Amino acid sequence: MKGAILEYNPASGSGLISGNDGVRYTFKGTEFRGDVTKIKIGAEVDFEVAEAGGEAINIFPLSVPAATGQKNKIVAGLLAIFLGGLGIHKFYLGMAGPGIIMLVVWLFGWILFGIPTLIIGLIALIEGIIAHEYFHNWTGNRITCRDWFQLCLKEGLTVFRDQQFTSDMRSEPVKRISDVLMLRARQFREDAGPLAHNVRPESYQEINNFYTATVYEKGAEVIGMLKRLVGETDYYRALDTYFQRHDGQACTIEDWIKVFEDVTGRDLTQFKRWYTQAGTPHLTVTEEWANGKYNLHFKQETKPTPGQPDKQPLVIPIAVGLLAHDGSEIVPTTLLEMTEAEQTFSFDGLTERPIPSILREFSAPVVLHRDTNNQERAFLLAHDTDPFNKWEAGRALAKDVLVRMITKGTKPDTGFLDALRQMALDDTQDPAFRALAMALPSQDDIAQTLFASGVTPDPMAIYGAVKTLSRAIAEHMKDDLPALLAANTVTEPYQPNAEQSGKRALANTALSLLSKLDNGTAAQAQYDAADNMTQQLSALSCLIRAGAGADALAKFEQQWHGDRLVMDKWFGLQVMLAEPEDAAQVAQTLTERDDFDMKNPNRFRAVFGALAGNPAGFHHPSGDGYRTMADWLIKLDTVNPQTTARMCSAFDTWKRYDADRQAMIRDQLERIAAKPDLSRDVTEMVERIMAA
Repeated sequence: MKGAILEYNPASGSGLISGNDGVRYTFKGTEFRGDVTKIKIGAEVDFEVAEAGGEAINIFPLSVPAATGQKNKIVAGLLAIFLGGLGIHKFYLGMAGPGIIMLVVWLFGWILFGIPTLIIGLIALIEGIIAHEYFHNWTGNRITCRDWFQLCLKEGLTVFRDQQFTSDMRSEPVKRISDVLMLRARQFREDAGPLAHNVRPESYQEINNFYTATVYEKGAEVIGMLKRLVGETDYYRALDTYFQRHDGQACTIEDWIKVFEDVTGRDLTQFKRWYTQAGTPHLTVTEEWANGKYNLHFKQETKPTPGQPDKQPLVIPIAVGLLAHDGSEIVPTTLLEMTEAEQTFSFDGLTERPIPSILREFSAPVVLHRDTNNQERAFLLAHDTDPFNKWEAGRALAKDVLVRMITKGTKPDTGFLDALRQMALDDTQDPAFRALAMALPSQDDIAQTLFASGVTPDPMAIYGAVKTLSRAIAEHMKDDLPALLAANTVTEPYQPNAEQSGKRALANTALSLLSKLDNGTAAQAQYDAADNMTQQLSALSCLIRAGAGADALAKFEQQWHGDRLVMDKWFGLQVMLAEPEDAAQVAQTLTERDDFDMKNPNRFRAVFGALAGNPAGFHHPSGDGYRTMADWLIKLDTVNPQTTARMCSAFDTWKRYDADRQAMIRDQLERIAAKPDLSRDVTEMVERIMAA
């Protein structure tokens, strides 16, 4: 059997091996068939299992982790500064997993948030990645992980710290909304499918497959909840104690939790379930009102995940505020601490039935269920003092409108259009916030919403509804859009600061809507006059959507053909914005160019990440998207199994679609699985996806 060494104590001559079967085996140094002084943590070995079980014998070394020299670190540091957002420095150091996760963050953020907003966010993203790597000096290097199973200890904590940094440098509400969008799009999807796993995994076949959104993003959310529960003062006291107590050590989650218990005097045994229990909790709330007393009754449920059919109650911090009907705040943000499967919280002495604002700042990574209506959502969009819940109310309105358009054939709701217009024109709100709030839910988000409500999603119907509603918003605001664009067009010399970035985001959102009415006239003018990449790419995307992008695409290629990273954007835009029936063919045609090289992870992801991020194109009823993706994953596995394994996640939601699509996807998964000498990375991913 093969496995990896988790720990070894030269003094006692004993250690621990994680076998590829997911079981841990003890071993003695005397069983090591090689130089015992060269036993290294993480080294791959081949061994036999003793007849009594539980002990490894006849251990032969297969590989030893290579050390990184000082020269490599210097070069990697320079790469991190100049290309850190793309993870180039990680690939240089041979750390494919972290490099891949950075590429995924970059690409999927690009796909999920829409071109106008995300181009502006790239600078903030790179800024955050540099901060992330800098913070790893403490949480990752000075204090590292005892074994791979503790990966979330350094990555979750460091992600949380770089999120705080970006919040301080730019807009805290916008950063929080962006993080939650990413969490819901990637990690909630992971939790809801066959790839669900604990924040601290219990076993693995290939560790590269666990550089995941669950380890990173959900790991950061767990840190955030811990901070809310103990309070800011005690959180930083505990963090200082952690650095002092464990400097120079390799630690575990237990070490981390113990510090907080010692500093605060709290018992965090139940809280630690967030690290050991997979799945996204669903939080259902009902309410009662009588004689000045308002009750909120919560019920939590986490659905079964692979290998974990039974779930226990978690500690859930629920931030709640209560509003009066005139929009004033009756009860400011209050943190409720839920510890039971069902629990009621009461508010006494109220003079009127309040309107609740629940889960402010998205205080826990849960799915909230509450019976409400569009009138209340519109009220919260207008009056909620919590920016996250203000945005959430608008998003819920948009979801409700889209779901009714898809399932009942209704027309775009005038009330929603009025509320969105009012918010967009509210100059008291941060322009970056308004740009985010004007964005419709992603097609994948709507698909999951339909599936969760018992409706089989039709990607083509979702695409049509989103397109129709976008056009309706543009028509409803046709008299406002030119002025909104002009008011937020930055005429000063370009600076990548928060103020200019926010204005460019809102201006480009207005341009995107205006392009639906003028066939790209304003976008062409912006493209011709653009003096920065943000304006140029935003205009190019609008022209492609308007069907008027051929000339601009040719000019862009002529201008940037010598810059591979910029050309990656050119490749990706064409696939991501292609009409559903054309997406697979556009991707295939781009692979036939001389400058497409599948050995370049950026270029491969630019094309096929964009194909996966074009839901109606990838899930087109012809099945061309599935076949094209599988063809290239089979080719890529031989040269880059890590990227191939990550890209297999394009298929992980296959069970939510209709029988025809499921059959076509299973055929492609079986094709991939049948490849001779399929890598361990891809084998694990395909097996887990097919086991759904």
